[in-house]
Formats: sequence, structure tokens, C-alpha cells
Amino acid sequence: RQRYVEKDGKCNVQHGNVRETYRYLTDIFTTLVDLKWRFSLLIFILAYALTWLFFGLIWWVIAYSRGDLEHLGDHSWTPCVNNLNGFVSAFLFSIETETTIGYGHRVITEKCPEGIVLLLLQAILGSMVNAFMVGCMFVKISQPNKRAETLVFSSHAVVSLRDDRLCLMFRVGDLRDSHIVEASIRAKLIQSKQTQEGEFIPLDQTDLSVGFETGDDRLFLVSPLIISHEIDERSPFWDVSRGQLERDDFEIVVILEGMVEAT
Repeated sequence: RQRYVEKDGKCNVQHGNVRETYRYLTDIFTTLVDLKWRFSLLIFILAYALTWLFFGLIWWVIAYSRGDLEHLGDHSWTPCVNNLNGFVSAFLFSIETETTIGYGHRVITEKCPEGIVLLLLQAILGSMVNAFMVGCMFVKISQPNKRAETLVFSSHAVVSLRDDRLCLMFRVGDLRDSHIVEASIRAKLIQSKQTQEGEFIPLDQTDLSVGFETGDDRLFLVSPLIISHEIDERSPFWDVSRGQLERDDFEIVVILEGMVEAT
């Protein structure tokens, strides 16, 4: 049976017929963080390569327009950039400028005001590209997506008596020594329903109380804990029999939230 949420936490809901796709570009930082790694690395490489090529082309145009390429080897001529003799050397000078390598072989002279302005623009733009792309990569690397691999849920949930009250119970445990700080747990019942007015609501979400009123939903997850939902008058399972429970098509999604202590 197709699930709403897989066991590894991946949602099977896919967005379709999205017309206002420009909204993804208005929040470009989150869009880049949400991309798959291969696309993020591709954009990371292109962001630097294209800026190097762009400014390298401008450095070559300045040298060409000033006549520096026509006076190669003329020691009486002061070029805009020393030892810039073609597009390849202009591209290398662009890389050295933006990455602040500074090998010293190619260097700008004081007789080139347009080159000085371009140098300032490339230094500023290069810092902005570094801040944006490195920040994006740092956020993507620090995402604890695989932290859930060491969070273990019980294979089956059970309905049984506990303190003479009928309860739906399951177990959760953390395998790592580094704890999850301020861990809290919620449970949602995903089930289609029809209202009294005849409206059909697909995949309706209903809260299952797992101790919100008493504070039991705040977990100190040092050792495995049993999470309990009491089936009382407020529970959506109050009027459901055992046979109906086996026949009904529904899904319970458990959400465990918290901060990773190590990060």
C-alpha cells in the first residue's frame, strides 16, 4: 500500500501544476539549499567559473582597447596589467584577483584608472560570491538529514491496557551518545473523511494526544521511551472496533523534533 510518509521520513507528496515558479527564485538561498547535491555542486562551480571568465574577458578587452597587446616586449610602454599577453593570461589574472592569490608575475599598474575601478568591483563581487556560496554550502553540510538513521522506532505499534486505560503505544530510542536537546514528539492521524455536509476531505490530519497537556511530549531521550496515546472520548479511535481498525485505511505519522547536541 502506498504510504503518505515513508519509514525513513520521506514524504510521497509531489507538487504538480505549479504555475508561479518564479517564487522559487525570489528565495534563491533556500532553493539552493534544498537542491540535490549534484546540482548544488554544479551551481557552486559555475558561480566561480563564470565570474572568472566574465572578468577575464573584461581585463582582456581593456588590454586590447588600450593597445597593450600591440606593445608586447616594448619596455617604454606602460600596460594596464604587466605580463598580460592574451586571453589566457587575462583569465589567470582574474582568478588571482578574485581569489587573492597574488603570484606577483601579473600585476596592475597605476597608469590604468579603468583597471583600478574594475579591480575594486571584482574584489567586492568576489567577496559577495564567496559569502553567498560558502554560506550555502555550510548550511547544506550542517543539515542533520542522516541524524534520523540512529533514531529507532519500534516496528509495530500496539493497543493495550496501561494503568487500566486503553492506550496506543510505540517505542522510540536514540543510538548515539550525543543527545537530542529539547526533544518533543507529536503524532498525526492521516485519514480521508467526509463531513456532515457531504464534503470529502482527502488526507485529513487529526492530532493524536501523546502528552501535550501533561508535558509528557517533552522527551529526555537518553534511554528508549514508550510513547502512549490514551484512547478516550477525545481520541479519534474511541468509536473504532478492533475489526474496523484492521479494515480502515489510515496512517499515523510521528514527528520527533529537537536540536542535535553536537551541532
